[in-house]
Amino acid sequence: MTSQTTVEKASREPQETLAPAPAKGLRGHPWLTLFSVAIGVMMVALDGTIVAIANPAIQQDLGASLAQVQWITNGYMLALAVSLITAGKLGDRFGHRQTFLIGVVGFAAASGAIGLSSSVALVITFRVLQGLFGALLMPAALGLLRATFPAEKLNMAIGIWGMVIGASTAGGPILGGVLVEHVSWQSVFFINVPVGVIALLLGVVILKDHRAENAPRSFDIGGIVLLSQAMFCLIWALIKGAEWGWGDFKTVAFLAAAVGLFAVFAFSQKNVREPLIPLAMFRSVALSAGVVLMVLMAFAFMGGLFFVTFYLQNVHGMKAVDAGLHLLPLTGMMIVGSPLAGVLITKLGPRVPLVGGMVCTALAMFGMSQLDTGTGTATMSIWFGLLGLGLAPVMVGATEVIVGNAPMELSGVAGGLQQASMQVGGSLGTAVLGAVMASQVDSHLADNWTDAKLPPLSPQQLDQASSAVEVGIPPVGSGVPAPVVEKITSVAHDTFVSGMSTAFMVAGIVAVVAALVATLTKRGENAEAGAGAGHI
Repeated sequence: MTSQTTVEKASREPQETLAPAPAKGLRGHPWLTLFSVAIGVMMVALDGTIVAIANPAIQQDLGASLAQVQWITNGYMLALAVSLITAGKLGDRFGHRQTFLIGVVGFAAASGAIGLSSSVALVITFRVLQGLFGALLMPAALGLLRATFPAEKLNMAIGIWGMVIGASTAGGPILGGVLVEHVSWQSVFFINVPVGVIALLLGVVILKDHRAENAPRSFDIGGIVLLSQAMFCLIWALIKGAEWGWGDFKTVAFLAAAVGLFAVFAFSQKNVREPLIPLAMFRSVALSAGVVLMVLMAFAFMGGLFFVTFYLQNVHGMKAVDAGLHLLPLTGMMIVGSPLAGVLITKLGPRVPLVGGMVCTALAMFGMSQLDTGTGTATMSIWFGLLGLGLAPVMVGATEVIVGNAPMELSGVAGGLQQASMQVGGSLGTAVLGAVMASQVDSHLADNWTDAKLPPLSPQQLDQASSAVEVGIPPVGSGVPAPVVEKITSVAHDTFVSGMSTAFMVAGIVAVVAALVATLTKRGENAEAGAGAGHI
């Protein structure tokens, strides 16, 4: 029997697992399982944003170059994105409980090793290991939820799971700012050690292994190599494109290599007994729409959030902690909205909440495009809150659509797809919106500089000034008179805000497209497959 036939049969036929009696005690209890995996997931989500606050302190303490500091973030992101789908397959093969616990132990150990590192090379090395172990942990968490919760409660569980990810991602800068300012940069990593120990102890006691009867028994090594290479080329091109230039040979070469490798990977999946990603999964229009929707949502969210932090800190002059506090409406609405979205999706199905969520996201992006240098906290809070309200049902609903429309024995792969889609979308959003910002600054800075009657800049000076203005920093040298500093600051901030406005308009248009894609989603056809397991 071919792999496609196997997947198609699994999609049509119910699982043969009988529903046992409800669990008595801790092992396999659905809500305790959710609590256990949420603690582990929180570590990974926090480290996606918390480290950005620590990077300047790491650079100063270890004498790192700018390129080395960038690798602290890029190494983690690459390792995570490249490994997610393969890690999901490992969970499907060996069990999500074991995979999750290994991920927790490895992530916590790597975090502690970073805090003890005396060189930036060691920090980068252990950050890569963090990404690899984080990739083990994230899809396994979704696989455990899918297998543990009854179908009628799965959306609520995914809602709380999404709340933890959203709140941790948005709360990273706040916690990071507090720790770096009042303790040390090492504490940003050391904090994961006790959290990891708690997650491990809870996992050993609470988590119960669930394996589908027709779980994979072998590995598609060739597919793993091809997919990993393709993902690396894609993410690397998106990371380095702004530095190299989007028309540069290296950027084009990596993007072309990614496309070619993805094509070879897709062809290879038709000719192996147990493929890494059975392509028959994508015959489900709803699952394919869910993957695209997750990419577009992450594009708008992560790409937009990238500029918000610069806007708050460099234009409004806030410290990292204050900037994080100004994002509390976003965090708060995601915390409140995610569980509510789970209830709503259970009652109505995912389509209406997903379309509504992306419409709210689009409105928030268009509203944020009107922010200027004098916008007050109240106005910002309205748009940040609306963004959180829009994102909540999308995080929950798109996850349920992807995981729920995949066969039970591929729940780990589906979880890896969901997370990989977010990584690709976030990288794509940051890259594309960054290119939009750079284009706007290049187009307007020189004219704005001249209109302000500032001293003319040489081409080299203009390039340096543009690089600073792209993140909202006024290009002010030492010994510049105060009146001139004021003019330069005004020009820099106005130019940055103009570019940010255009970037948010693009993000809003992407969100509108995502709302249209959301009309193709529907409730998971295989959601019932794990329902029985939830009563073990």
